[in-house]
Amino acid sequence: MITVTEATAAAEPLKRLSDAGVSIWLDDLSRKRIASGNLAELVATKHVVGVTTNPSIFQAAIGTGEGYEEQLADLAARGVTVDEAIRMMTTADVRDAADILRPVHEATDGRDGRVSIEVDPRLAHRTRATVAEAKQLAWLVDRPNVMIKIPATDAGLPAITEVIGRGISVNVTLIFSLERYRQVMDAYLAGLEKARDAGLDLSAIHSVASFFVSRVDSEIDKRLTKLGTDEALALKGRAALANARLAYEAYEEVFAGERWLALARSGANEQRPLWASTGVKDPAYKDTLYVDELVAPGTVNTMPEATLDATADHGDLRGDTVTGGYTQARADLDAMERLGISYDEVVKQLEDEGVAKFELAWGDLLEAVATSLKTKGVDGE
Repeated sequence: MITVTEATAAAEPLKRLSDAGVSIWLDDLSRKRIASGNLAELVATKHVVGVTTNPSIFQAAIGTGEGYEEQLADLAARGVTVDEAIRMMTTADVRDAADILRPVHEATDGRDGRVSIEVDPRLAHRTRATVAEAKQLAWLVDRPNVMIKIPATDAGLPAITEVIGRGISVNVTLIFSLERYRQVMDAYLAGLEKARDAGLDLSAIHSVASFFVSRVDSEIDKRLTKLGTDEALALKGRAALANARLAYEAYEEVFAGERWLALARSGANEQRPLWASTGVKDPAYKDTLYVDELVAPGTVNTMPEATLDATADHGDLRGDTVTGGYTQARADLDAMERLGISYDEVVKQLEDEGVAKFELAWGDLLEAVATSLKTKGVDGE
């Protein structure tokens, strides 16, 4: 049992991160975490003010069946489809997490206290189906602090506009490229304009844009290592930070423009950049690299619990580490291009892989739940 004093001391770097204008969200959710009181404890002691989920997270949580036995038995008794069972379980978890975060949501006027749930990844390339799924998820969770995650695919962009235009808050996910990020911001602004024209309250609509970090280094570092020259090896571990910093520069530019200012006068909220995939994948790098080096006001950093704990223990929080670094960031990406590493090729590959990985995780989850439903159905006969 930790004492209040110990918890406060451990979380001091997290307080500095929060004070620097970064909202700390947990990139994980499970029924066990909710029922045990762990999520509430993280909110109380480690400055966690939001939760993100994705198909891989739910596959890990529900795939074992732990904590879901009674609901699985009930669903089996009703003879529901596998897809319906998954949605009933995932939305129940998100609803409960949203209730835990509700005081944060109210204290921050809706800015934080958010819990995100993703549309079925198999719909990533279908605009109308994505919109329909987003509406259904918002209805099922039925909490003002839910955010619906929509992937930043070509088909996802018009879906973002339509869903925002209906007054539903959105977490745009799987953003890897600067060009795509600008398209995402444009889709958000178009959605706000649509909502304004429909007479909706813009102040109630929130959005974040999830810009993925570590996967960029994983792919580009692999190519730099293959080149093997001193120049190439000196660039390892710099691509992801450069990419994210230039994304923040784009954010500053767009949300200082006249199109945005007109919406702001109508009560709109900025779409904040969210740093996703911030767990370090290369053990050679400091485990808090993508936290320490991506501190900027008005951002969100969603962390797996290991990264959250590492930051609480030894994070090197020294204020803003993003603004002012744009020239060096461009130089780093340009240097990689000169070595023959195509930025456009890498980010396209990462987007395709991101969608495929979530589809695979969802497929594994479908299989696990199908087996559980069959077993529970037999047991209950």
